Amino acid sequence: MNTPSNTPRPPEVSDRSVGPLRELIWSRLVEFCREPEVIFWVYGFPILMVLALGIAFRERPVEIPRVAIVVNADNGLAVEAAESLLADEGFDATAASERDAAEQLRTARIDLVIVPGMSNEVSFRFDPTRPEAVLARDRAESAMERAAGREDRLHPQDQLVEEPGSRYIDFLIPGLMGLSLMGGGLWGVGFVTVEMRIRGLLKRFLATPMRRWEFLLAVMASRMLFMIPEMLLIVLFSGWLFGVKIYGSVLAVAFLVVLGSTTFAGLGLLAASRARTLETVSGLLNVIMLPMWLGSGVFFARDRYPEAVQPVLRLLPLSALVDAMRGVMLEGLTLLQIWPAVATLLVWGCVSFTVALRVFRWL
Repeated sequence: MNTPSNTPRPPEVSDRSVGPLRELIWSRLVEFCREPEVIFWVYGFPILMVLALGIAFRERPVEIPRVAIVVNADNGLAVEAAESLLADEGFDATAASERDAAEQLRTARIDLVIVPGMSNEVSFRFDPTRPEAVLARDRAESAMERAAGREDRLHPQDQLVEEPGSRYIDFLIPGLMGLSLMGGGLWGVGFVTVEMRIRGLLKRFLATPMRRWEFLLAVMASRMLFMIPEMLLIVLFSGWLFGVKIYGSVLAVAFLVVLGSTTFAGLGLLAASRARTLETVSGLLNVIMLPMWLGSGVFFARDRYPEAVQPVLRLLPLSALVDAMRGVMLEGLTLLQIWPAVATLLVWGCVSFTVALRVFRWL
């Protein structure tokens, strides 16, 4: 019996490969838009972090050194020089007994204790691990030397530089962008995948002709579509409110956003590939994220850690992403100049997705 000419033909291979992928991405977008609380955590929470940290670490004048001068019955050049600080507007100086001064120094209510002795002897008590205490000590010594008759032979002139790029907020924004990409990739992919497994949705996908790589790629791609607007929102908001600038190529920043999102989505898939409970995947994601939270230089420079651990910290994917983002945004570097960080992200992304593809299970 001949087949009627108007009978629909089976879809081509290309249609079968694109159709499931497109439908899965669309279903994830619709599911995302139906959850207002998720929209807040993706788009609202990063803006609140930028606002709070930007205000907390805004440009402020140098703090006036807080100094306590121990009063005693001795007379001499050191005593006169120390007492001159009480009238110096460049110091928040008060007279105190030795006991009160020690208590204020212990509780960090003051930065420096000055104990003038007989003749020209003077003792400075301070905590050397506190930068403001070291600064107070140096400034107090210089002021007391001038009060004692030292002649300043140089006439320095200050030229203040306030160009964006050297502030803490400029240092912070690339780190927050990397942190958001990591959180969105790991939790937005790993946690959601395990939740779908618990709800039995993956079992239903298994009964369809959809292939495994199509599902994994759709989950990664849908998450990427959420992260790109989030990064754009952070850049625009920080630029509008705090004057943060991008000194390098905007296209290079966009490439790093896509690469970082893909890398962490791959790590999220790997963490969720065999987890069957939310507790298991939550533990795995926290184990992955904690070293990067602490050692990738998001909130403070990574060189605070010992030199022995620096090579390990540089290999973390978040470290590579943050270094690359800061290189492009703050120093105007090109992708070629930051190729080690780009290569690190590519390796992490390719390896994690490949392993997740091999070990992923539907049930």
